[in-house]
Amino acid sequence: MKIYDFKVKNGDGSELNLNRMKNKVVLIINTATKCRFTPQYIYLNKLYQKFHDLGFEILDFPCNQFGKQAPGSNEEIKKFCLVNYNTKFSQLAKIDVNGDNASPLFTYLKDNSPAEELSFINKLKMQLLIKPISKTWINDNDIKWNFTKFLIDRKGNIVKRYNPTYDLSQIEKDIITLIKMS
Repeated sequence: MKIYDFKVKNGDGSELNLNRMKNKVVLIINTATKCRFTPQYIYLNKLYQKFHDLGFEILDFPCNQFGKQAPGSNEEIKKFCLVNYNTKFSQLAKIDVNGDNASPLFTYLKDNSPAEELSFINKLKMQLLIKPISKTWINDNDIKWNFTKFLIDRKGNIVKRYNPTYDLSQIEKDIITLIKMS
């Protein structure tokens, strides 16, 4: 199984077959508009604009499971991202990433991704700051918070999973490596 076997909903309700991502480097993210990590949209948009013509895609999945930080409809969230961050990448329909109603795509990503690389400090931050308020972080492989990212290579393999505090410049280096491999 690969990400290409999944279909997801666009923000407008239409279906997106992820087999359209074949031969592309893809970053899949669960996001929120009212989170302290929301300014990551600035850097993510820069990554998208820098590498899109080289076969790079970002799939943005709003998720309201963490502190109810993605309120509003899909249309309201899209408008917020366009007005405040001028995002150009694909924004999908709001989903759950943990629990009984978790998106099948995110269940697959969680169950099949390499363990998150956490420095001692990041691990401590996650345990002390996020775990006590993350109502859906139950299992080790659960999504911990908004802006967890999964990097997918051109063959649909999950290369890496990044926690929300992971250095975005390092993610860029990983993207460059995958783009150069083709």
